[in-house]
Amino acid sequence: MQEVPDKPLRHGYTTGSCATAGAKAALLALIEQAPQALVHIRIPIGETVEFVLHSCSFTPLWGEAAVIKDGGDDPDATHGAEIIVRVSFRAEPGVGIDGGVGVGRVTKPGLPVEVGQAAINPVPRKMIRETVQEVLDQYEIEHGVDVLVSVPAGEEIAKKTLNGRLGILGGISILGTRGTVVPFSTAAYKASVAQAIRVAVKCGCDQLVLSTGGRTEIYGIQMYPELPEEAFIEMGDFVGFALTQAQRQGIRKITLVGMMGKFSKVAQGVMMVHSKSAAVDFEFLAQVAIESEAPDELVADVRGANTASQVGDMMAAQGYLRYFERLCERCNLAGLAEVGRDGFDRIETVIISMKAELLGKSAMVKSSGNGEMGYE
Repeated sequence: MQEVPDKPLRHGYTTGSCATAGAKAALLALIEQAPQALVHIRIPIGETVEFVLHSCSFTPLWGEAAVIKDGGDDPDATHGAEIIVRVSFRAEPGVGIDGGVGVGRVTKPGLPVEVGQAAINPVPRKMIRETVQEVLDQYEIEHGVDVLVSVPAGEEIAKKTLNGRLGILGGISILGTRGTVVPFSTAAYKASVAQAIRVAVKCGCDQLVLSTGGRTEIYGIQMYPELPEEAFIEMGDFVGFALTQAQRQGIRKITLVGMMGKFSKVAQGVMMVHSKSAAVDFEFLAQVAIESEAPDELVADVRGANTASQVGDMMAAQGYLRYFERLCERCNLAGLAEVGRDGFDRIETVIISMKAELLGKSAMVKSSGNGEMGYE
């Protein structure tokens, strides 16, 4: 099946780049005792970019600058957020970096920042430190500075992110490895999924429940109430990526929870299930209906359906629940094909309806005898 290419999307800048620009402007305002209108910074991919300041103020003791984050065409919860950086001199050399209001604190292991520290990732810390040091060197200033990054709306924005599940409390993370935001189909969400899996592993999880969204995650939690919250991860559209990351990090048991639309694609081996990535193959769904011994008239209806969800409604209404079991079986096989037959000891797929009712499930487990995967 050919994938439909996404049209080019406009790149934006990470929270880390915005914080770096704010830090440079705030330090210049403090040194020069003059407001700054714009600054240029060098981002990790090697480009020098310009930031226009939203505001800039100063006193003899500190400088402060604000940048409004432009996420480009990335559907990022932090797009439009005000990132405020205050810089003040300190007696000892070096650059101290901390988070203020709206920047989260790390409370769980498995993240690139130690427990107890502000959730400002290593690359943004490096950017801020190097940029600030360049300014200090330029003005031949030998003592150090403290940099405080705040995001006034950060605590509210964080409710739309995975931060709570990751153990980042009180606000957002200051992120970015490139300096630019790569639009949705690539890095931003994947990074969150990979990080969530690392946290789960560090917290001792050997089973993950990977869901495509909020309702499916809630269903997974109801299925496995004994599992810790770190075990439940919203993988979104990135099924193949999530499975590969889980396998590489040593997870042995996987449960996939989703609905007809996305899992009808997984069943035929499509591992990136965004609506623009691949169309629903109604001929494939009709073939599964034939294998489920559906009558010819119903098979014809499947071929003529408009959505995969409509197909699910048809099959459920007429009681062909074996249909959903077969789809789940195919999802399991597709998942194993993605990571290798020895990738997991157990893989389970669950398909639910839009009303969060079970339509079908199937599990495959590794035999203790010959090590082959078979149906549970």
